[in-house]
Amino acid sequence: MKGFAMLSVNKVGWIEKERPVAGPFDAIVRPLAVSPCTSDIHTVFEGALGDRHDMLLGHEAVGVIDEIGSEVKDFKVGDRVIVPAITPDWRTLESQAGFSQHSGGMLAGWKFSNFKDGVFAEYFHVNDADMNLALLPDEISLENAVMITDMMTTGFHGAELAQIQTGLSVAVIGIGAVGLMAIAGAKLHGAGRIIAVGSRPTCVEAAKFYGASDIVNYKTGDIAKQIMDLTKGKGVDRVIIAGGTPETLIQAVTIVKPGGFVSNVNYHGSGDFLPIPRVEWGCGMAHKTIVGGLCPGGRLRMEQLIDLVKYDRVDLSKLVTHVYHGFDKIEEALLIMKDKPKDLIKPVVII
Repeated sequence: MKGFAMLSVNKVGWIEKERPVAGPFDAIVRPLAVSPCTSDIHTVFEGALGDRHDMLLGHEAVGVIDEIGSEVKDFKVGDRVIVPAITPDWRTLESQAGFSQHSGGMLAGWKFSNFKDGVFAEYFHVNDADMNLALLPDEISLENAVMITDMMTTGFHGAELAQIQTGLSVAVIGIGAVGLMAIAGAKLHGAGRIIAVGSRPTCVEAAKFYGASDIVNYKTGDIAKQIMDLTKGKGVDRVIIAGGTPETLIQAVTIVKPGGFVSNVNYHGSGDFLPIPRVEWGCGMAHKTIVGGLCPGGRLRMEQLIDLVKYDRVDLSKLVTHVYHGFDKIEEALLIMKDKPKDLIKPVVII
């Protein structure tokens, strides 16, 4: 089969690989739509996960089942399915402990283009199909459905980790697709004032659509100072980091109130350390909680998010700005994600 791969750091291309084989609990899926992610860019062009060779890229896909293992009970060949970016091993102690994202080791629930070939291929393998696939309702478009697999679950996880309660103030740093979903998640969780940090006009308009009450442009000055000015020196109750650099953590700790939470769902793809400002963290005693997490995957999570879309709680249509048609357009879509033109939020390739 043909697939689009990371050949080595800073190098991508089309290669031929053997079609994967389904184990007894697994499925082989043919993609109907895929989307490149900033994580793919970090992996290839920053070598964030190491020097990978000939690994097929991609972890955001919806598709149709082409083959199932003998023990798969709930799905059949021909079913259209949403495939989460995170496909844990559900028969593990980590999953029983409530951290399925780390089943088999830290971040090991993230398998596609991390520990095994990804979804940018004519066929791809899904482990534990009954627990990791979700049926795709006819009323959800392919473009919207592929946003559920990673962008929506990651952004909502940012709001969940922040433990947002009714009326609390929230700052969301980074308003790409994940940040936009963090805003939507914060609003659904009952946030009051939501301050969004970003600069691209397309993202700013989408942030307002999803619930941002204020916009802070990091290009016009230090965001910590701007947010402290907006809040009359008080700061915010919660901060969700959905983009930025390691130094973004300094700004987040600075603006969050004592007793507040800094929630990170940003993929920090470079550097050896993340800095915490000593004084702003109260010399370590400010009761400012810093927490970060890989988004939940699996069937139940996907079905819950599907219902939010199906029953009009969340409108995903603002996320997809570029739609390509044809398997051979995957490379073009990946490179536009790397270049990030001003009118881009997310590209989708309809296979």
